[in-house]
Amino acid sequence: MKYFATGEIMPKVSISKLFQDNAEALKLGWTLKLHDIQTILDSEKINHSTEGLIGNLNLTHPNWIQIFSKTEAHYFSEMSDSDQKNALEKLRESGFVCLILSDGETPPDSLFNFAKDHKIPIIKSPLPSQQIIWVIRTYLGKALAEFEIKHGVFLDVLGMGVMITGGSGVGKSELGLELISRGSGLVADDVVELHHIAPQTLEGRSPSMLKDFLEVRGLGMLNIRTIFGETAVRRRKTLKLIVQLEKPTKNANEIERIPIHAGSETILEVTVNKVQIPVAAGRNLAVLVEAAVRNYILQLRGIDSTQDFVERQENKLKKR
Repeated sequence: MKYFATGEIMPKVSISKLFQDNAEALKLGWTLKLHDIQTILDSEKINHSTEGLIGNLNLTHPNWIQIFSKTEAHYFSEMSDSDQKNALEKLRESGFVCLILSDGETPPDSLFNFAKDHKIPIIKSPLPSQQIIWVIRTYLGKALAEFEIKHGVFLDVLGMGVMITGGSGVGKSELGLELISRGSGLVADDVVELHHIAPQTLEGRSPSMLKDFLEVRGLGMLNIRTIFGETAVRRRKTLKLIVQLEKPTKNANEIERIPIHAGSETILEVTVNKVQIPVAAGRNLAVLVEAAVRNYILQLRGIDSTQDFVERQENKLKKR
C-alpha cells in the first residue's frame, strides 16, 4: 500500500519546536513559557510580509523573532516609562512571535509584562546575540523552506544525492534495495520531500512516517536501519542527480544511445541533471546507476567522456 502525503504543504515551525531543536547548541532556557498557546512561525505569512525573520530588537522595522541583548537593555534603561510604552505598542502592532534574551540579560518589567499580557514567549541564552541569530536563521532557513513532493526513491550513492524515478512497477524500490546492499544509503522511499534550502540547492528528506522504510513488492515494508544497520540510512541529502527508469517500448530509438547534451529537470526553479536508463532483462541497473554517478562526478571536475569521444572522432575525420 503506497503512502500519499496529506495536509498543509506550507511548512510551519512552533516556538516550542524551535526551542527543542536548538536548546543544546544555544544553551536555551525559558524566562516565560506559555503552556496554553502554541505560537507558530508560518512560512506563508513570513514570505508575504516585509518583516525580517530574526534580528536585534528593532522598533522601526520589527522582526518575527526579536533578540534582546546588552545594547537593547542599555537602550531601554535610558527610556522614560512613556517612551517604553509607545515602543511596546509598536511591537504589539507588528505581531512578532518570540523574544530571545542574549548575553544572559533579564527583561525590564515593562517588557516582561507586555510579553505576558500578549502571550509572547521569552527564551534566554547566555550566548552573544550574533551567534544566536546565525544559528536560528540557518535553522529556520531549512525548517521553513518551501518544498515539493516527488514520487521515487532517494539515495546517497557514492556520496551523491540521487533520486530514482519512473513509472509504477518499473523496479525503483528493488533497485534501491540492491544499491543499499552495495553500500548506498536510503534517504526516502516512495514520498520524497525536496526542500528548497538555498537558491540552487534542493535537500531531499523523508516524511516522518516513512523514515527508514523501503517497500518492496512481495516482501512488504522493510526497515532498512534494522536490516542493514545505522550506516544504511541518511536523514537528508542534497539532490545532485535524477535517474529516470524507462520501461521497454516498441520504439527503442526514443532514448538516445549516446546523448550529446546532458538532460535536466527543473524543480522549484532549481535545475538538476538527469539521465534516462532503459529497463531490460539482464541489465545490471545498480552498476549503471553507480556508473552514472561516477560520470557526473567527472563532469563536475570538467571531464566529459561523451564530448571527449566526439572530439576524438572529429579529429580522426579531419586527419582523413
